[in-house]
Amino acid sequence: MRISKKKTVLFVIMFLLFVGFVWGILYLKSVADYKKAVKETTFEDINISNIPDEVYVGEYDVDFIYAKVEVTVQNGEITNINILEHRHERGKTAEVIADSIVDEQKIDVDAISVATNSSTVIKKAVENALKSRKLTTF
Repeated sequence: MRISKKKTVLFVIMFLLFVGFVWGILYLKSVADYKKAVKETTFEDINISNIPDEVYVGEYDVDFIYAKVEVTVQNGEITNINILEHRHERGKTAEVIADSIVDEQKIDVDAISVATNSSTVIKKAVENALKSRKLTTF
């Protein structure tokens, strides 16, 4: 029994459409999970003046956006934040939030309006850096 070329082409097209549909559903689920993770991100009130002088590294990942930062603390103040890595959608403009954190000496500063999700991820990476001292200092 021979299968015609038309049937073979139709089968391939139907298969590709099915694969595309499944991939689309999985992608939309990933986007929904990422948006939920960003929305549910909270910040602790950290007293920076109690943090020992040191350079701390922290990161935060919500799949589509990832940030890794280096936070320098001197004399009870954040003196510098280097963004070591920032994987983002269109959130490069959020990187200036590091300057706001240094200027205001607190983590939960106002987000950059055109890059709120990246702002949240960078702020959480800073918080995680400062909290990392609890794991290494006794």
